[in-house]
Amino acid sequence: MRRRLAGVLASLFLVSTLLTGCGGTTTTGSGQAAGAKTVILARGADSISLDPVMIEDGESAKVVANIFDTLVRYKEGSTEVEPSLATEWSTSADGKEWTFKLRKGVKFHDGTPFNAEAVKFNVERQLPPNPTADMPYADFTLGMVDKVVAVDENTVKFVLKNPYAPFLLNLAMSLSAPMGSPTAIKKFGKDFGSNPVGTGPFVFAGWEKDSKITLTANKDYWDGKPKIDKLVFEVVKENSVRANKLLAGEVDIIDGIDPNDVEKLKADTKLNFSTSPGMNINYMGLRTDRKPFNDPKVREAISMAINREEMVKSLYKGNAALANGPLPSILFGYDKDLQPYPFDQAKAKQLLKEAGYDNNLSFELISYPNPRPYNSVGGDSLATAIQGYLKQVGVTVKITSAAWKEHKENVKNGKAEAYLYGWTGDNGDPDNFLYALLHSSQIGNGRLNDAKYNNPQYDELLMKAQQSSDKNERIKDYTAAQEILVKDAPWVFISSSMDMAAASKSITGFKIHPTGVYFLKSLDKATK
Repeated sequence: MRRRLAGVLASLFLVSTLLTGCGGTTTTGSGQAAGAKTVILARGADSISLDPVMIEDGESAKVVANIFDTLVRYKEGSTEVEPSLATEWSTSADGKEWTFKLRKGVKFHDGTPFNAEAVKFNVERQLPPNPTADMPYADFTLGMVDKVVAVDENTVKFVLKNPYAPFLLNLAMSLSAPMGSPTAIKKFGKDFGSNPVGTGPFVFAGWEKDSKITLTANKDYWDGKPKIDKLVFEVVKENSVRANKLLAGEVDIIDGIDPNDVEKLKADTKLNFSTSPGMNINYMGLRTDRKPFNDPKVREAISMAINREEMVKSLYKGNAALANGPLPSILFGYDKDLQPYPFDQAKAKQLLKEAGYDNNLSFELISYPNPRPYNSVGGDSLATAIQGYLKQVGVTVKITSAAWKEHKENVKNGKAEAYLYGWTGDNGDPDNFLYALLHSSQIGNGRLNDAKYNNPQYDELLMKAQQSSDKNERIKDYTAAQEILVKDAPWVFISSSMDMAAASKSITGFKIHPTGVYFLKSLDKATK
C-alpha cells in the first residue's frame, strides 16, 4: 500500500491504475482507459534520437528496439538470430547474395504496407551517396552492401561487395538496421527522429525532452498485442534517486544501478534484481593523432601508471570485471591470455622522461557525470580516480565534464587529448568492437574510431576476419589483432560491467539482453 500511495502522489498514470483496481471506468485526458497497464522504466539519460540511422547510443536503442522491427532478430538471452520481418533467407555459394522472404500483411504504424520496396528504401537511405555525417552506423552495418533489389512484393535480395561474415547479425541490430515507414521518413525528414514510425510492438506517443518518452501498445502487432498498454522511459539522472523511486514504487524498472545501491535493492523483498555478464567495455581513449599521445611511449606510460585492478575493485565493488583488452569475456574471440601493460609507476615515470615529459606532462580528460551501462558509477568518479593515479607519476589531468549528449559531441569533435567512453556490443561479433571502434576506415565523418588509431597490420587482420566463413580462422586473426592493439595502447582498458537492473515483482517478462537493449514486447504488470 505504501508503494501504491507513493505512486499516486508521483504519477497520474498510476492514478488510473489505482482507479481500475477499485473498479473505476473513467478515462484519462489522453483517452486511455483508466486502469490501463502502464510500466515506467527509469534510466540515467535521455535518448538522443529515435531515428535508428541517426543513433549510436544505448539509451536511444532501448526505445527504438520497441518501436521498430528488423528483418531478423536476436533470440532471447543470446545473439543467435531468428525470423522477424523476414521469415526465411538463403545465401549464394560465394556468400555475396542474401535473399530474404518477407512476412506478409505487416503494416507500419501509419497504416502503410511493409514490403520489399520499404526494405530497399531503408537500406538505400544508408548507401552511397545518401549517408550523412549524422548516420554513424551506416557504413558499419551496411557498408558491405553493393545494392539491394526488390525481387517482388515480398522478396528482397542484398548483393554484397564481398563475403561478410557478420552480415546476418548486423541485420538484427537496433541501430541502423530497423525498418521505418518510407512515407513517414519522407514526410518528416530530419524530424523523423522525433516522429518515429515503425512496425514494432509499441507506437510512439510523445517525447518530453530530458524527461520521458511514452509509447503505447500496437494493438495490431503481427506477433501479438503487447500485454501492457503504455510504456514510459523516464529520465532520472541521479543513481540514488532512481533507486529510491523504485523502492517507493514510483517507477517499475530501473537500470544503471550504482554499486552502492546493489545490496539495498537486493534486500527489498518487493523487488527482483537481475544481473548478467555484460557484453561491454569501459575505457579511456587517447588521441593517437596528436601530442602527447601520438608518442607510443606516452600511451604505454599512462597505461602503466594506473592501478586498474585496484581502481576497478574500489569503484565497482565486484560488479565489473577487469579488462585485459578491447573485448568482454563473453564474446567469441576474447583472449584470456592477453597481457596489457602492468601497473608499474617507476617504469611509467622512466618512459615519460624518455619521451621528454619529466614531471611536466598535463592533458585534458573529458568526462560525463551520469552512469552508463559499462560504467555504473559514472564518468566523473572514474576520471577522478585516474587523475589521482596519474598525479603520482607527475602527470596533471584537467577533468572537464559534460552531460552525455554534449560529451559525445566533445569526443567526436576532438575537444581533448583523452576521453572516457565505452561500448556495448550490438551483435555478438568481435567485428562490432574491433572494426567499428578501431579500424582506420572508421576515422572521421561521424564514425566511431575516436582515438584515431591507425595501424595497417591491424586493419589487414580485421578485413581478413570479416571475409572468412571459418570461425576458427576468424578467432586466430582477432587474437593477433588484439595483441597488436594491446601493444599500441590507444585505449587504457578498464573494465567490463555486469548488466544490472531491478524491477518491481509486479513486473514479469523483463530480461536483460546481452546487447544491453530491452525488448519489451512480453512485458506484463500485475495490477490489484
